Amino acid sequence: MTHTRIRKFNTKNTYPEQKLDNDLCQAVVARGSIVFVRGQVGQDLDTAASIAIGDPAAQADRAMANIKTLLEEAGARLEDICKITIYIIDPRYREPVYRKVGEYLRGVFPVSTGLVVSALARPEWLVEIDATAVIPDNR
Repeated sequence: MTHTRIRKFNTKNTYPEQKLDNDLCQAVVARGSIVFVRGQVGQDLDTAASIAIGDPAAQADRAMANIKTLLEEAGARLEDICKITIYIIDPRYREPVYRKVGEYLRGVFPVSTGLVVSALARPEWLVEIDATAVIPDNR
């Protein structure tokens, strides 16, 4: 891993009462070109059509797939992610959404912030995820 990840942990140890398995850390030291990815939702990047209406895990899957696509278009990879922010409109969505995000970020160990918000820009959106990645100077 190119970036220095400080105090790595897995949520299954930190939150044993929850069914989570996410690799995270407390801080990231990175050098390189920063890529800021706009908040992504359950929406097709090409058509702007909302997808997976009513399914928070499927919306998280699409949001993470969009993030992966956008990072690749910018010359970055998922492993370059240093920070993610996850917005959900219902605390009951936390486990299915975080499980899906964890599938994409296995072994990455970003810092993460999760928020429960009253609504997102469209009523059918249940989750939104933004990311900040740093493309290492040596790539």
